[in-house]
Amino acid sequence: MPDEIFADPRLAEIYDDVDPDRRDLDHYVAMATEFGARSVLDVGCGTGTFACMLAARGHEVVGVEPAAASLDVARRKPGADRVRWLLGDATTLPALEVDLATMTGNVAQVFVDDDGWHHALMGTRRALRPAGRLAFETRDPAKRGWEEWNRDDSFERTEIVGVGAVQTWVEVVDVSLPLVSFRSSFHFERDDETVTSTSTLRFRDRDEIDASLRAAGFEVIEIRDAPDRPGREFVVIARANVAREAGRQG
Repeated sequence: MPDEIFADPRLAEIYDDVDPDRRDLDHYVAMATEFGARSVLDVGCGTGTFACMLAARGHEVVGVEPAAASLDVARRKPGADRVRWLLGDATTLPALEVDLATMTGNVAQVFVDDDGWHHALMGTRRALRPAGRLAFETRDPAKRGWEEWNRDDSFERTEIVGVGAVQTWVEVVDVSLPLVSFRSSFHFERDDETVTSTSTLRFRDRDEIDASLRAAGFEVIEIRDAPDRPGREFVVIARANVAREAGRQG
């Protein structure tokens, strides 16, 4: 079940306005070029910003998202007609053979239990061509980034056309490692109404990441730093294990 921040139409409509700086996507765009990826699967595409960026650069793009409200926003964006939009998740994909699959933002961390993460990885691997790549980011638990998730450090006030001013902030509500839960608040000044969405993320260390990928038929080929949050995240690049797949088919 998607969090309200993505599933509530009122929140999905303002998602891009309250988080307009998407420089975190630049290195994923660069990866698609670096890897010569003609086709890309954007897992958890949200409101479609990244998918549309790729499509504008000539890539064939499939965006899959479980929150219908976010997908509705994505489909209305300029250039959205160049993207194949799917309502669902990595376990419900049709037959695909893409060169690159991505999970940007928090996507890889929303799978809080081992089974859910494993099935998401397996579904993604099935969507890749042989030796296709998967790229995703996940926060380094050793950096304890959640300690900065509080109202004082996160408060913003944004003027949105047709909506008015919206105040936003996040607050941690529970830390039970490897899980961290936090509440996102949206105060609509014009209506004097506050809407909240509670999310839980799973923090995995490098050993756990590697083991989970191997179990799903991937091999880690590189772990990079995140240019927008240096030293705080792992950007994982994995490849579908051709030898293992060949063994299964033999």
